[in-house]
Amino acid sequence: MITFLVCLTILIGGYFTYGKIVEKSVKLSDSTQTPAVRLEDGIDYMPMPWHKVFLIQFLNIAGTGPIFGAIMGALFGPVAFLWITFGTIFAGGVHDFFSGVISMKHEGTSVSEIVGIYLGDGMKSVMRVFSVILLILVGTVFVTSPAGLLTSMTGINKTVWVVLIIIYYMAATVLPVDKVIGKIYPVFGAALLFMAIGLCGAMIVGHVNGSMVMPEMSLQNLHPDGLNLFPFLFTTIACGAISGFHATQSPMMARCIHHESESKKVFYGAMVVEGIVALIWCAVTIAFFGDSLSIQNALNQFGGQSGVVSLLSKELLGPMGAILAVLGVVACPITSGDTAFRSARLTIADAFNIKQEGFKNRFILAIPLFLVCIFLTTIDFNIIWRYFAWSNQTLAMIVLWASTVYLLKNKSSYFMTLIPATFMSAVCVAYILQAPEGFKLNATFSNAVGVGAAVILFVAFMISKDKLVKNVEDKNIA
Repeated sequence: MITFLVCLTILIGGYFTYGKIVEKSVKLSDSTQTPAVRLEDGIDYMPMPWHKVFLIQFLNIAGTGPIFGAIMGALFGPVAFLWITFGTIFAGGVHDFFSGVISMKHEGTSVSEIVGIYLGDGMKSVMRVFSVILLILVGTVFVTSPAGLLTSMTGINKTVWVVLIIIYYMAATVLPVDKVIGKIYPVFGAALLFMAIGLCGAMIVGHVNGSMVMPEMSLQNLHPDGLNLFPFLFTTIACGAISGFHATQSPMMARCIHHESESKKVFYGAMVVEGIVALIWCAVTIAFFGDSLSIQNALNQFGGQSGVVSLLSKELLGPMGAILAVLGVVACPITSGDTAFRSARLTIADAFNIKQEGFKNRFILAIPLFLVCIFLTTIDFNIIWRYFAWSNQTLAMIVLWASTVYLLKNKSSYFMTLIPATFMSAVCVAYILQAPEGFKLNATFSNAVGVGAAVILFVAFMISKDKLVKNVEDKNIA
């Protein structure tokens, strides 16, 4: 329990210490009008109170990510606490802060356009396609998985639930941000926090009365299948440490922040809170089941992470836990799915400079997205989805490299993004080389190539950094 409490304290302290350092690396002034104020259109650009923007951002980036990923991360043992804690402070929080702030500094533009500004037009073209595909995959899986769960709960045909969820997604994608997302997200975000706090309290009480025992820190890899810590821990726990998906969501809230000074609370703060949620779920899973083999057996017995969520919520929180379990396994993925499609619409609109004030333009962009989604729900794309872990962390890596050029161009301390960008480069290369859905190469060889590739990228950046800055300046970027 001491290990958990120390990590929790470090996470909270990280927001006030390292978060402040990150905040000071950019010039933020409330005398500068944010895009929400300057470009207010009543649709996507709309100033909101910071606490509402924070809760929306938190639910946008969270969903079931810090729950399901943390449960799977618990298989590695308490060593997972270190990745959640330090990954959040030095990688995830930094990634989310800069993906939001840089977007805000560029009129709330989407991540693909940001990458294009700082890493070149070639990367912009790649990112436009890459990010839209990623968002459609996220949106589709969050149609099929909640629909399946609702079918098992109600007995109503799955197709009915798929249709209803897609209708809701369409509304959330095209309606003004304050009509659906602005109203229900803060409520669901607060409920997700309440669930995590309740579980944390139940775990502490269980530890005190001896019904639950939390193993203390061990660097030993306890995964029952023998998966290597590097790189698999760093892709298994993405939301809750660092996730590229967040970079697709931050621009939406960059269009709603009222004052620049709220950026740290909204972007870095939401990531820290997500890290806390992940830490709690990881700790509760380990404490409740006792060892990694028991966790694996529970995953097999209860139908994966959603079944474990339901079990833990009911056992530790009673009748209220059953209600919160529904929120966790049904409502939360739906709230990630709708913003995925909304972000895809904005990404395409930014790419082709299509104004979004009228319903017609929004529907023109949204309808093809949902046609693709409907097609994907009719096929088994589990093999495709396996690549999400790698794609997600690769997106995070690219955003960190773009943020590094941004800081360099603005004469700020760029090592706060350069170091995690280099680390995530090693993770992504090593993962795709040895993962079952990748090249299935020897782990030692794959990890060595991953580290080597990261070193080469680091050296190449240091050699070409002046040229990269000049390319940005030649675009007359402020």
